[in-house]
Amino acid sequence: MPSLLNKSRPHVFCPGCTHERVVRALDEAYQNMGLKGNQIAMVSDIGCSGLIDTFFNTHAFHGLHGRALTYATGLKLARPELNVIVTMGDGGMGIGGAHFLSACRRNLDLTLIILNNFNFGMTGGQFSATTPPEAQVASGFLNSLERPLDICKVAISAGATYVTRCSSYKKDLAQEIERAIRHKGFSVIDIWGICVGRYAKKNRLTPQKIQESLSKFPSIEGIVEENQRKEYGIHYREMAKGQNTPPSPLRIEPSLESPEKDRQGIIILGNAGQRIITAGDILCLAGLSAGLRVTQKNEYNITVLRGPSISEVILSPEEIGYTGIHRPTVVIAIGQEGVSRRSHMFSKLNEETLIICSKDISLPQTNASIYTVDFKSQGIKSSDRALASLGVLAKLKKAINLEMLQAALEMRFKGPILESSLDLVHRIECY
Repeated sequence: MPSLLNKSRPHVFCPGCTHERVVRALDEAYQNMGLKGNQIAMVSDIGCSGLIDTFFNTHAFHGLHGRALTYATGLKLARPELNVIVTMGDGGMGIGGAHFLSACRRNLDLTLIILNNFNFGMTGGQFSATTPPEAQVASGFLNSLERPLDICKVAISAGATYVTRCSSYKKDLAQEIERAIRHKGFSVIDIWGICVGRYAKKNRLTPQKIQESLSKFPSIEGIVEENQRKEYGIHYREMAKGQNTPPSPLRIEPSLESPEKDRQGIIILGNAGQRIITAGDILCLAGLSAGLRVTQKNEYNITVLRGPSISEVILSPEEIGYTGIHRPTVVIAIGQEGVSRRSHMFSKLNEETLIICSKDISLPQTNASIYTVDFKSQGIKSSDRALASLGVLAKLKKAINLEMLQAALEMRFKGPILESSLDLVHRIECY
């Protein structure tokens, strides 16, 4: 097979940089495997190693520093037939450490080539996750405070199924890269090299020094027997076949007419446990039943069992370009915590806004029109106030009507829950 190197984009590495050796070995591996450019996706991030994909006539994706493995994961799952090759420096390896661990645990069929030259070469020679503590780098003494990361040990402990540590000067580097690509699982090659532009100016590093350093480590080369298991993509597709087919999205054919011709912004203010978000859902379904465009935004505490709960719904006959509600047409106030959360809003309202307010709620000063409902005297529980308020809204023919609300409830609920919901909205009294 012919070379896949991009002749219109010559190498721009510093003279003597070992990254170029890796580029040529990678191209040789592609040729040995008989791969065409459309069979390969190269993924890179920031740094000198991030230039590599531009030197090849293949598919390519260039992303944020340390995030290359996340993009590669999506590519491989979407296009499993592609050979996805990730090039990353020791800088990106450190920045994207959590993504590296996830890739090892998954065992998706990716090949990660780490061009490890012990510093952030492109940005000034600062220390990286693999810088030796005795090295002289642009970060002062900071590297001497940390223990360098052993990439291969981490990869093995996290579950990678193919791990190799070697020198950029390895004679059969192309064959080593080829073996890694052919492995059906997550392959990691930690390739040690020399940054002549930064690191080697202050630290004596030669091919012999690299080999001496490597000889002090246990040999790690190839398949990790204790980690062998199914490749993630294959396993995922096998398990996915056994799952129940999800139902098709609900199709709503408009059959009703809205009482309003203009855009309506409804804000429901309540407390946790009052089913505020569900009421917002039902409002949206009611709007859809009349052919309206709808949006819903919700706000609630991360401690979901207490605090305010708020839903903002827009019903509009026109496209909704902006989902914010500057001045709502309707405010439903049934919980004090929700009202307090949006207290700043009330002073800006005028008589064109209708507030449906529970009798036991204290409202801030406002010029809006207030419609008070005594839920307690009608025996309506706190958790049913939101739905009961929609019944009031429908009977007032503001934003929705009873036909739209009933259609929404029939879409949302079935059986006894539907029956009790319909009973609630029909029996709520308006004065």
